[in-house]
Amino acid sequence: MCRNLILGKDLVTLNMIKDLEIDGNNVSFTIVLTTPACPMKEMMQNACINAIKLLVNKEAVVKVNFTSNTTTKRTDPGTVLPKVKNIIAVVSGKGGVGKSTVAANLALALAQGGAKVGLMDADIYGPSVPIMFGVRGERPMMIEVGEEKAKIAPLERYGLKLISIGLLVDEKNAVVWRGPMASSAIRQFVTDVYWDELDYLVVDMPPGTGDIHLTLMQTVPVTGAVIVTTPQDVALADAKKGIAMFGQAQMNVPIIGLVENMSYFTPAELPENKYYIFGKDGGKHLADEYDIPFLGQIPLVQSIREGGDQGVPVMMSDDAVTKKAFEGFAAQVVRSISMRNANISAEKIAETV
Repeated sequence: MCRNLILGKDLVTLNMIKDLEIDGNNVSFTIVLTTPACPMKEMMQNACINAIKLLVNKEAVVKVNFTSNTTTKRTDPGTVLPKVKNIIAVVSGKGGVGKSTVAANLALALAQGGAKVGLMDADIYGPSVPIMFGVRGERPMMIEVGEEKAKIAPLERYGLKLISIGLLVDEKNAVVWRGPMASSAIRQFVTDVYWDELDYLVVDMPPGTGDIHLTLMQTVPVTGAVIVTTPQDVALADAKKGIAMFGQAQMNVPIIGLVENMSYFTPAELPENKYYIFGKDGGKHLADEYDIPFLGQIPLVQSIREGGDQGVPVMMSDDAVTKKAFEGFAAQVVRSISMRNANISAEKIAETV
């Protein structure tokens, strides 16, 4: 029996097989994926073909089709963002660990897998999206949505929907707001932006733990959080605070997993060499310590920095090695979300006050 390599059960039990047709030796059916960004599509196809030939008819001519229905635990259509199936908060305990780079390239990797994806830059005081996506100076438009009040239309770039405070204020001006004003801006990004239908909304959170984090968790039911850290002890110490924040019972936000950024340096002229500048496997050990999924290691390479500065993220570049690292990371995120949605009760808004 062919099995779903993400959820660990056979496809028939999971009701993922439909439109089965048998005509002599010809067999065709459709696999309903849990996400269009499923990293195991080809493996599942081969497993199904082999199972039919081995257990049913070795002469069978098998045609496997694919469709997708992204899993979600959003059960109340009356909540905010009712058409957004999964909300992923990308967080870090401290600044400087590459959180925005990770969030941007995670969103792009998901989109390149066929998913509908949005990226919300919730780092009010240090927005990065306008620079990283080459949309500096552009302004979103207002659109009419049915009988509702006019809403902000997010910009679109590289197949993503984007919104950032950096698109609404002059980049030369500092955003000097008290906590309540920053929290109000986040609520507007949720309620006044027309996100429409999305499989994933990736939220680039500000570093640390504070008002904006609480506001987002209290405004929408977040699917889960991705923790970003670098290997050195000072970053790991702050990452523990982020883990602890989501570990509070009243937050109701599970941790999707932890990703280690800047894991090692690989020079372009020596692509097989790895230099562990900030220490080795610190993030992996931290994930083991807290028993949370380890989502992968992202190298420290020049093309990541250049892409972010030039408005062309590395996922849109020709850097195959780094793209593979982000694709592997995104695949682990998809797997963790699918397992969470299959095994955990419906999402709730945080109760923290």
